Amino acid sequence: MTSDQESARGLTQLEGFLLWNAEVQGARRRARRLTEQLPWLTTAQRDDLERVYVADRVAASRESLVRIRHRADELREEYTRRYARLRARCVAVTAGALGAAAGFCALLVLYLR
Repeated sequence: MTSDQESARGLTQLEGFLLWNAEVQGARRRARRLTEQLPWLTTAQRDDLERVYVADRVAASRESLVRIRHRADELREEYTRRYARLRARCVAVTAGALGAAAGFCALLVLYLR
């Protein structure tokens, strides 16, 4: 792996880490907003509710990301197959056109003799 590839991979990992961190922080903010609407909770109840809410939101986000990744892999495979078929068709059409042009040129040469 070249240093450019390593750098790109490192930046991608850093971006993923920062995005995931932002997701967790967002879940914590939503949990705090939820518990603020329930003023009768004790501090321990508030902490427990926030912890459970954050864990639930993080699990839901993880499941969503796994589904998205799985779908992206499926699409990549599908488009790779389509590209291969398209490339084969283009090569066949080009070969046919070149063959037809060569045949036409051969006929033209024979005719003009």
